[in-house]
Amino acid sequence: MKHALLFANGEANDGPMVQRALALAHEPLIIVADGGARVAAHYGFSVQTVIGDMDSLATQELVALSDAGAQVLRYPAEKDETDLELALKLAAARGATWIRIIGGVGNRLDQTLSNIYLMALPELTRCDARLVAGNQEMWLLPPGEHLIDGAVGDTISLLPLNGEVQGITTEALHYPLRGETLAFGPARGISNVLTAAQARVTVRRGILLCVHTLGRA
Repeated sequence: MKHALLFANGEANDGPMVQRALALAHEPLIIVADGGARVAAHYGFSVQTVIGDMDSLATQELVALSDAGAQVLRYPAEKDETDLELALKLAAARGATWIRIIGGVGNRLDQTLSNIYLMALPELTRCDARLVAGNQEMWLLPPGEHLIDGAVGDTISLLPLNGEVQGITTEALHYPLRGETLAFGPARGISNVLTAAQARVTVRRGILLCVHTLGRA
Protein backbone atom coordinates (compact mmCIF):
# COMPACT_ATOMS: atom_id res chain seq x y z
CA MET A 1 0.00 0.00 0.00
CA LYS A 2 1.51 3.31 -1.09
CA HIS A 3 0.92 6.20 1.30
CA ALA A 4 0.49 9.90 0.50
CA LEU A 5 0.21 12.99 2.65
CA LEU A 6 -1.53 15.88 0.92
CA PHE A 7 -1.24 19.35 2.36
CA ALA A 8 -3.95 21.85 1.39
CA ASN A 9 -3.90 25.61 1.76
CA GLY A 10 -6.03 25.74 4.92
CA GLU A 11 -5.30 25.82 8.62
CA ALA A 12 -2.61 23.49 10.02
CA ASN A 13 -5.07 22.36 12.74
CA ASP A 14 -2.55 20.20 14.58
CA GLY A 15 -3.96 17.71 17.05
CA PRO A 16 -4.02 14.05 18.05
CA MET A 17 -5.81 12.82 14.93
CA VAL A 18 -3.32 14.64 12.70
CA GLN A 19 -0.39 13.25 14.66
CA ARG A 20 -1.85 9.75 14.36
CA ALA A 21 -2.06 10.13 10.60
CA LEU A 22 1.52 11.35 10.42
CA ALA A 23 2.69 8.40 12.52
CA LEU A 24 0.86 5.90 10.28
CA ALA A 25 2.24 7.33 7.04
CA HIS A 26 5.04 5.04 5.80
CA GLU A 27 7.48 6.64 3.36
CA PRO A 28 4.66 8.80 2.00
CA LEU A 29 4.46 10.85 -1.13
CA ILE A 30 4.43 14.49 -0.05
CA ILE A 31 2.22 16.51 -2.37
CA VAL A 32 1.13 20.05 -1.59
CA ALA A 33 -1.65 22.08 -3.16
CA ASP A 34 -0.21 25.54 -3.74
CA GLY A 35 -0.05 27.33 -0.35
CA GLY A 36 -0.27 23.96 1.37
CA ALA A 37 3.52 24.09 1.15
CA ARG A 38 3.45 26.25 4.27
CA VAL A 39 1.33 23.66 6.10
CA ALA A 40 3.82 20.94 5.11
CA ALA A 41 6.66 23.13 6.43
CA HIS A 42 4.75 23.58 9.68
CA TYR A 43 4.93 19.81 10.16
CA GLY A 44 8.58 19.62 9.08
CA PHE A 45 8.06 17.89 5.71
CA SER A 46 10.11 18.49 2.58
CA VAL A 47 7.86 18.93 -0.44
CA GLN A 48 8.20 16.46 -3.30
CA THR A 49 5.57 18.02 -5.58
CA VAL A 50 3.70 21.32 -5.46
CA ILE A 51 0.69 21.57 -7.75
CA GLY A 52 -1.83 24.29 -8.54
CA ASP A 53 -2.14 27.76 -10.00
CA MET A 54 0.43 29.14 -7.53
CA ASP A 55 -1.67 32.15 -6.60
CA SER A 56 -1.01 31.60 -2.89
CA LEU A 57 2.79 31.33 -2.98
CA ALA A 58 5.20 34.21 -3.51
CA THR A 59 7.80 33.91 -6.27
CA GLN A 60 10.60 33.52 -3.73
CA GLU A 61 8.72 30.67 -2.03
CA LEU A 62 8.37 28.84 -5.34
CA VAL A 63 12.05 29.38 -6.12
CA ALA A 64 13.01 28.01 -2.70
CA LEU A 65 10.82 24.94 -3.21
CA SER A 66 12.29 24.29 -6.64
CA ASP A 67 15.85 24.81 -5.40
CA ALA A 68 15.13 22.26 -2.63
CA GLY A 69 14.21 19.69 -5.27
CA ALA A 70 10.43 19.97 -5.40
CA GLN A 71 8.64 19.35 -8.68
CA VAL A 72 6.49 22.38 -9.55
CA LEU A 73 3.35 21.62 -11.60
CA ARG A 74 1.73 24.94 -12.51
CA TYR A 75 -1.83 25.19 -13.83
CA PRO A 76 -3.76 28.22 -15.10
CA ALA A 77 -5.84 30.14 -12.58
CA GLU A 78 -8.96 29.71 -14.73
CA LYS A 79 -9.50 25.97 -14.49
CA ASP A 80 -12.29 23.58 -13.54
CA GLU A 81 -10.45 21.87 -10.67
CA THR A 82 -9.33 23.23 -7.32
CA ASP A 83 -5.67 22.83 -6.42
CA LEU A 84 -6.49 20.10 -3.92
CA GLU A 85 -8.48 18.24 -6.57
CA LEU A 86 -5.41 18.25 -8.80
CA ALA A 87 -3.30 17.01 -5.90
CA LEU A 88 -5.68 14.15 -5.14
CA LYS A 89 -5.79 13.04 -8.77
CA LEU A 90 -2.01 13.18 -8.92
CA ALA A 91 -1.63 11.07 -5.77
CA ALA A 92 -3.99 8.44 -7.18
CA ALA A 93 -2.18 8.48 -10.54
CA ARG A 94 1.10 7.85 -8.73
CA GLY A 95 -0.34 4.76 -7.08
CA ALA A 96 -1.28 6.03 -3.61
CA THR A 97 -4.10 4.01 -2.04
CA TRP A 98 -3.80 5.46 1.50
CA ILE A 99 -4.24 9.24 1.45
CA ARG A 100 -4.51 11.70 4.31
CA ILE A 101 -5.40 15.34 3.67
CA ILE A 102 -4.03 17.90 6.13
CA GLY A 103 -4.88 21.59 5.97
CA GLY A 104 -8.20 20.86 4.27
CA VAL A 105 -10.23 22.74 6.89
CA GLY A 106 -10.03 26.52 7.08
CA ASN A 107 -12.07 29.68 7.47
CA ARG A 108 -13.99 29.21 4.20
CA LEU A 109 -16.94 26.86 4.58
CA ASP A 110 -17.35 26.50 0.81
CA GLN A 111 -13.77 25.29 0.44
CA THR A 112 -14.08 22.94 3.41
CA LEU A 113 -17.25 21.38 2.02
CA SER A 114 -15.66 21.10 -1.41
CA ASN A 115 -12.66 19.33 0.12
CA ILE A 116 -15.00 16.80 1.75
CA TYR A 117 -16.82 16.22 -1.54
CA LEU A 118 -13.50 15.67 -3.32
CA MET A 119 -13.14 12.37 -1.49
CA ALA A 120 -15.91 11.11 -3.80
CA LEU A 121 -13.72 11.53 -6.89
CA PRO A 122 -13.88 8.40 -9.07
CA GLU A 123 -10.08 8.27 -9.05
CA LEU A 124 -10.27 7.58 -5.29
CA THR A 125 -12.74 4.69 -5.50
CA ARG A 126 -10.14 2.16 -4.36
CA CYS A 127 -8.34 4.52 -2.00
CA ASP A 128 -8.57 5.03 1.74
CA ALA A 129 -8.76 8.83 1.56
CA ARG A 130 -9.45 10.85 4.71
CA LEU A 131 -9.36 14.45 5.81
CA VAL A 132 -7.82 15.01 9.23
CA ALA A 133 -7.89 18.12 11.41
CA GLY A 134 -7.24 18.53 15.11
CA ASN A 135 -8.98 15.67 16.91
CA GLN A 136 -11.20 14.72 13.95
CA GLU A 137 -11.02 12.44 10.94
CA MET A 138 -13.53 12.50 8.07
CA TRP A 139 -14.10 10.04 5.26
CA LEU A 140 -16.83 8.62 3.05
CA LEU A 141 -18.69 5.34 3.50
CA PRO A 142 -20.07 4.07 0.17
CA PRO A 143 -22.19 0.91 -0.10
CA GLY A 144 -20.54 -1.99 1.69
CA GLU A 145 -19.19 -2.86 5.12
CA HIS A 146 -16.90 -0.49 6.99
CA LEU A 147 -14.92 -0.71 10.23
CA ILE A 148 -14.31 2.28 12.50
CA ASP A 149 -11.38 1.98 14.90
CA GLY A 150 -11.27 4.15 17.99
CA ALA A 151 -11.86 4.06 21.71
CA VAL A 152 -14.95 3.63 23.86
CA GLY A 153 -16.57 7.03 24.23
CA ASP A 154 -15.37 8.49 20.92
CA THR A 155 -17.98 10.46 18.97
CA ILE A 156 -19.13 9.17 15.60
CA SER A 157 -21.42 11.12 13.28
CA LEU A 158 -22.92 9.59 10.14
CA LEU A 159 -24.25 12.16 7.69
CA PRO A 160 -25.93 11.42 4.33
CA LEU A 161 -24.30 13.30 1.47
CA ASN A 162 -26.25 12.44 -1.67
CA GLY A 163 -29.87 12.23 -0.62
CA GLU A 164 -31.23 9.28 1.31
CA VAL A 165 -28.77 6.65 2.46
CA GLN A 166 -30.56 3.35 2.82
CA GLY A 167 -30.04 0.05 4.57
CA ILE A 168 -27.71 1.31 7.30
CA THR A 169 -26.84 -1.19 10.00
CA THR A 170 -24.43 -0.41 12.83
CA GLU A 171 -22.69 -2.43 15.52
CA ALA A 172 -20.92 -1.07 18.64
CA LEU A 173 -22.58 2.34 18.47
CA HIS A 174 -24.70 3.52 21.40
CA TYR A 175 -27.64 4.48 19.17
CA PRO A 176 -28.02 1.57 16.74
CA LEU A 177 -29.37 1.57 13.23
CA ARG A 178 -30.90 -1.67 11.97
CA GLY A 179 -31.26 -1.57 8.21
CA GLU A 180 -32.58 1.98 8.44
CA THR A 181 -32.51 5.10 6.29
CA LEU A 182 -30.89 8.44 7.05
CA ALA A 183 -32.45 11.26 5.04
CA PHE A 184 -30.65 14.36 3.80
CA GLY A 185 -31.69 17.14 6.18
CA PRO A 186 -32.57 15.69 9.60
CA ALA A 187 -29.72 15.39 12.09
CA ARG A 188 -30.49 11.90 13.32
CA GLY A 189 -27.01 10.52 12.58
CA ILE A 190 -25.10 13.13 14.58
CA SER A 191 -23.15 12.51 17.81
CA ASN A 192 -23.30 8.75 18.21
CA VAL A 193 -20.84 7.09 20.60
CA LEU A 194 -18.48 4.13 20.26
CA THR A 195 -19.22 1.37 22.76
CA ALA A 196 -16.21 -0.76 21.76
CA ALA A 197 -12.78 -0.26 20.23
CA GLN A 198 -14.19 -1.06 16.81
CA ALA A 199 -17.58 -0.33 15.26
CA ARG A 200 -19.07 -1.73 12.08
CA VAL A 201 -21.25 0.20 9.65
CA THR A 202 -22.97 -1.40 6.67
CA VAL A 203 -24.50 0.70 3.90
CA ARG A 204 -26.79 -0.70 1.21
CA ARG A 205 -27.33 2.41 -0.93
CA GLY A 206 -25.95 5.95 -0.87
CA ILE A 207 -22.90 7.60 0.66
CA LEU A 208 -22.37 8.56 4.30
CA LEU A 209 -19.86 11.05 5.61
CA CYS A 210 -18.29 9.61 8.75
CA VAL A 211 -16.84 12.11 11.22
CA HIS A 212 -14.80 10.51 14.00
CA THR A 213 -14.02 12.80 16.94
CA LEU A 214 -11.74 11.61 19.69
CA GLY A 215 -13.58 11.52 23.02
CA ARG A 216 -17.01 12.95 23.74
CA ALA A 217 -17.62 15.97 21.56
